[in-house]
Amino acid sequence: MVEVTVTPQSSLADRPVQIRVRGLSPSQLVTLRAWLKDEQGECFQSRAFFRADGAGEVDPGLHAALGGSYSGVWPMGLFWFLQPDTLFRRLVKRDVAGSPFRVRLEVLDGLSLGADPKERPLASCEAERWYVGPGVRRVPVREGRVRGALFLPP
Repeated sequence: MVEVTVTPQSSLADRPVQIRVRGLSPSQLVTLRAWLKDEQGECFQSRAFFRADGAGEVDPGLHAALGGSYSGVWPMGLFWFLQPDTLFRRLVKRDVAGSPFRVRLEVLDGLSLGADPKERPLASCEAERWYVGPGVRRVPVREGRVRGALFLPP
């Protein structure tokens, strides 16, 4: 049985996570796809192609991506290379304190280039990427023409 995990499952957006796929056949070609919908409902996604090692595992921190949104060893590449489905959109988190980005990670058999709705992932999981830690307080700043926010630790 194929399994994909992200550790830790919930983390701050600037913290690294480890992605691992287990249960593949040795040397099996797979596509790892990451996608999320932003607060306006726009979809952003990235994908990378990998060949499983002799134990049937893929770890983007150890194994080089053969292509896709990036190539080479990039442990956080699936997160860093998220691109919009609609041109000229930017991934921006507006509600930084209220909710995380929920990034869906999927393992697809073979080299998958499109978003075919009939395509069923071999395995999937979800990662939460928070922009504000627990207990952090946001204080709006308005002084003259200066506008901003001050984030105070607990």
